[in-house]
Amino acid sequence: MNPTPKSHPLPAAERLAGIRRGIEKEGLRVLPSGQLALTPHPAALGSALTHPHITTDYSESQLELITGARLGVDECLQELQHIHQYTLRSMAAVGEEMIWASSMPCHLPTDETIPLGRYGSSHSGRSKSVYRMGLGHRYGRRMQTISGIHYNWSLPGVSSEDYFALIRNFRRHAFVLLYLFGASPALSTCFVEGREHRLEPLGDSGRTLYLPHATSLRMGRLGYQSDAQASINVSYNGLEGYANSLHQALTQPYPAYEQLGIRNPGGDYNQLGTSLLQIENEFYGTIRPKRTTRSGERPLHALRERGVEYVEVRLMDLDPFEPLGINSTTMRMLDVFLLHCLLTDSPPDSPEEIAQLKHNQHLAAERGREPGLQLLRGQDRVALVDWAAEVLQECAPMAAALDATHATTAYSDALAQARQRVAQPQTTPSARVLDDMRRLHGNSFEQFGLTQSLWAREHLLGLPWSDAQQAQFVQFAQTSVQAQQAIEAADTGTFEEWRQRYMDPAALG
Repeated sequence: MNPTPKSHPLPAAERLAGIRRGIEKEGLRVLPSGQLALTPHPAALGSALTHPHITTDYSESQLELITGARLGVDECLQELQHIHQYTLRSMAAVGEEMIWASSMPCHLPTDETIPLGRYGSSHSGRSKSVYRMGLGHRYGRRMQTISGIHYNWSLPGVSSEDYFALIRNFRRHAFVLLYLFGASPALSTCFVEGREHRLEPLGDSGRTLYLPHATSLRMGRLGYQSDAQASINVSYNGLEGYANSLHQALTQPYPAYEQLGIRNPGGDYNQLGTSLLQIENEFYGTIRPKRTTRSGERPLHALRERGVEYVEVRLMDLDPFEPLGINSTTMRMLDVFLLHCLLTDSPPDSPEEIAQLKHNQHLAAERGREPGLQLLRGQDRVALVDWAAEVLQECAPMAAALDATHATTAYSDALAQARQRVAQPQTTPSARVLDDMRRLHGNSFEQFGLTQSLWAREHLLGLPWSDAQQAQFVQFAQTSVQAQQAIEAADTGTFEEWRQRYMDPAALG
């Protein structure tokens, strides 16, 4: 075992009380049959381009529900609930669509039939659709229909250097979160049609594939992975190095994408550019440093100019046993875990360690509950459960400090539940998903997903909802439509001129 790492002093209570967290939750719209809904983004939800809380992710059929950055866990969760309630009520008013409860997608149509997100006729709106067209060409549209929860987190008084130290430790210990909260051990066969995989059939129908000890296939080799991106050697040792490696990926031409071209012979756009990454968001990672952008500003420019404002945790699966896809206990454990990552010594990373972490991530995602599974730690091999138990033990002072700050025991309770899951793998969400599928759904992933989606829909539609809440969200929608119209009216020049300006390396700072 490694010696216990040194911890930095715990922040004062007033700083801990200033932790902000926000949630971005993706989810596919599906029909009662379990098929992907191919209808446009519901009109009552306003403009996907400008709405502050309700937009789409990759596909027109893929909702993204966004809270503000909140000081309280319960406050954040309540806001997410209200956004869900309005969204589902708006959908129920025109049909029977629901939000798919699982991270791995429902039954999908052919790749080219999956609709790309549409954001109107403005230059910025068109660019979002062209970017998605490029993702489809580069990685296939199916891969983009995977959904998850992004957890945005900040603590007052933290420097960019400190946030990068947090990120390095997060990447070292990300396997703990995959084990504790991974909930995608199985998927529909249609997702991997035409792709090589090592999955096993579950049951005799041939419609469900799984790995017996998987935690999160979404975060394994079949999820958000890219051979092209494997060549990006991003270091997290500081803002300058990170920015420089991302800058190179955003400006360096990539032969396969040059061959595809920016436009097809008919003049339609294939992608925004021919570099390894079209834009910053294309870079996949379990966690990202972030800074709020100004209108028209590139994210990398914002980071370089003003430093890291918060981190975005990107490896959380949707919890299909929770109507909102996440609960307060999970959120509190994330707060404790992120605080541990921030306050524990964080040596610089190296190319060798980065390769090792990727190996560990794939093992934890695909075999995380396997008895005796060992991960690499430097020159040693260590049992996943022993290492996880060690990390969680080190989290105890952080949980106690957060409890004291908020006059509660909820953070220590969340940590106790996490420690129990390490000792009892059958209590993890991934094990529960497989158990439910076997006992109740004839080994069918699609049937499980549909049942959980219906349950969540009925639960949320049954909760109290006031006229004032309805009026507030109707106002959000109307204001967003007006904002989109204003953007469209203000555009000048051609889209191609706009695209060249936006993609100019000088805009990256």
